[in-house]
Amino acid sequence: MPQGLSPDELPKLEALICTARSVQRGEALYRSGDRFDNIYAVRSGSMKTVMAHRDGREQVTGLRLAGEALGLDGMSDDVHACSAVALEDSTVCIVPYSALKSLCREINSMQERLHKLLGEQIVREAGQMMVLGSLSADERVAAFLLDVSQRNAQRGYSSAEFNLRMTREDMGSYLGMTLETVSRTLSRFQKRGLIDTQGKHIRIVDLEGLQRV
Repeated sequence: MPQGLSPDELPKLEALICTARSVQRGEALYRSGDRFDNIYAVRSGSMKTVMAHRDGREQVTGLRLAGEALGLDGMSDDVHACSAVALEDSTVCIVPYSALKSLCREINSMQERLHKLLGEQIVREAGQMMVLGSLSADERVAAFLLDVSQRNAQRGYSSAEFNLRMTREDMGSYLGMTLETVSRTLSRFQKRGLIDTQGKHIRIVDLEGLQRV
């Protein structure tokens, strides 16, 4: 969130941020229908966003990694459209939205940054629509792994090795696939020498090969 702010402006944003909140694995930071008061930034760990169907089934709609914003779904109707659940023990920074709006009126670069965060979410969701609508099972899994790799790299983490805290079932829900198809696809990638998986640890062995899937 601080990207684009000058050294003089950064303390004003830091003054808005409440103390970081811990969220235990499996705990919800907020739930669908909760009042929207804050935007969050994942400080450590990772979170998934989930929406519930009318019949009670849940659909994983997103993955948020350390350094990424969370909670923008509540801006339109002042209530959260989805739930955010910790995939592992995590911490989040809390930014009160009313105070952030005041800061945006005072600092133009902060308003521009908020617009970019909204734009990034729109682009990510449009990309996810393409994944679900037109790609094969292999292409979906490859696109997901490449997306996580790129997002880690953007935040200074390893693009080749990472712990993916999503379960195979969550991956299947996110990618519109069954648990069995996700597991078979990952096993097939490993046999082809594209990746190496050890539980939740994933190492991309052949990046170019994965990109060609």
